[in-house]
Amino acid sequence: MAEHYADHVALDIPGARHLHSGKVRDLYELESGDLLMVASDRISAYDFVLTPGIPDKGEILTRMSLWWFDQLDDVVENHVISTTVPERVRGRALVCEKLDMFPVECVVRGYLTGSGLQDYQRTGEVCGVALPAGLVDGSRLPEPIFTPATKAEIGEHDENVDFDHVVATVGLDVAERLRDLTLAVYARAETIARARGIVLADTKLEFGARPDGTIVLADEVLTPDSSRFWPADSYEPGRSQESFDKQYVRDWLTSESGWDRAGDTPPPALPADVVQRTRSRYVQAYELLTGQHF
Repeated sequence: MAEHYADHVALDIPGARHLHSGKVRDLYELESGDLLMVASDRISAYDFVLTPGIPDKGEILTRMSLWWFDQLDDVVENHVISTTVPERVRGRALVCEKLDMFPVECVVRGYLTGSGLQDYQRTGEVCGVALPAGLVDGSRLPEPIFTPATKAEIGEHDENVDFDHVVATVGLDVAERLRDLTLAVYARAETIARARGIVLADTKLEFGARPDGTIVLADEVLTPDSSRFWPADSYEPGRSQESFDKQYVRDWLTSESGWDRAGDTPPPALPADVVQRTRSRYVQAYELLTGQHF
């Protein structure tokens, strides 16, 4: 099994040149010109990278993304070239195509919660999409909605935007294609997850373009880092839902840790029991969805 690492420091990988480190992933260029995408065990919340990391998280995210790419193969092409990677990052890395990435977080919501709920309570809309009156936390929406966001650097906040903002950024044709692909991915994934006892409340996707203009699904897909997974058997609108994702960490930070999200101090270190319970939730999501043992 690949080593556990969660420091915000790139690994020295023979034959690979470090390009960029995000909140969770490190990106390298291989001598072939392809990219090596490595998933660390780092976990982020509220635009902070937290300490310590979650053991095995990078491997779980990588395995789950590969499983989903297979499920979505007839919906959209993806960026994966190979899972044959250097020994040091085996299990947590993929060789991927180099794409021209679109500067848009493609978010789709089938249920109302999180920042979408806050927008709705304030304006009756989410990202410019008007919704019926009377919805509550956890309400299933009449139909899934495309609610894009800007991509933020580490320490900055993703910002919800409307469809017109996406059009202004990438043009109408590409904006419509991104919206349609995002909704199609969600429709397939929501059906699969529901059959396995999981409510897929929302998810965030990233796309890039090949030199010939083909739009390709990239980064990770439908993991507990980028999605909200709720147990279907305990789902109940009008309250905060149990979850198989990092919402557990967010809730601990805001309700139990004593940390002031509006203050100037970074979040405290995660206690051992929170780390272990978070790992357990990620493993449970992987096993329920894929039917495979981790």
